[in-house]
Amino acid sequence: MTTNPRIGGPAPDAFEIERRETCFRGFFQLDRFVVRHQRFDGGWTPPLRREVFLRGRAVALLPYDPLRDRVALVEQFRIGAAAAGRPAWLIEIPAGIIERGEADEDVARREAKEEAGLELLDIEPITEFMPSPGGSSEVVSVLAARIDRQEVGGLFGVDHEGEDIRAHYPTAEEALEWVRSNRIDTSFSIIALQWLMLNRDRLRQAWLP
Repeated sequence: MTTNPRIGGPAPDAFEIERRETCFRGFFQLDRFVVRHQRFDGGWTPPLRREVFLRGRAVALLPYDPLRDRVALVEQFRIGAAAAGRPAWLIEIPAGIIERGEADEDVARREAKEEAGLELLDIEPITEFMPSPGGSSEVVSVLAARIDRQEVGGLFGVDHEGEDIRAHYPTAEEALEWVRSNRIDTSFSIIALQWLMLNRDRLRQAWLP
């Protein structure tokens, strides 16, 4: 997927990394950079110290049943939400980290199966974005996929990964109302559901028999 075009300003490579060190390495990694970059007025900044959470790439998936006009969502505990003092159980679209050598669609199919028991049919890309580029390297690819299910629900997740996931199957209108009421408050889920609002009629025409 192409990146956003820039209009004027410094060249894409007009920065210098003077030093880099790893501060922490566990399930994720935190690195400290000392960097300077060209300013919009043509000058250069002094050396700046910045810590970056190295998250890598992830895939988020919006499973949509065009026949029943429903989406599949998942609910699980999120430590980041708890640390922020917000409700710790979040309703989201399925998502997962891309491992080395995996394609986006492979990850989407795996996570859909593990998190909601779903088999995916057609898949369509939505967008690619960075949730928090000021402090994280994470890039998220968002996809939509056609599903055909009479009912989605129950408890899922991979035990050895500590997952405890409940699947939901609201109508598209119900899910959009959850966005409006802030019941759904994660960026990739909001992006996907707002995209559905704009593309729902087209998807139903394309995906219905």
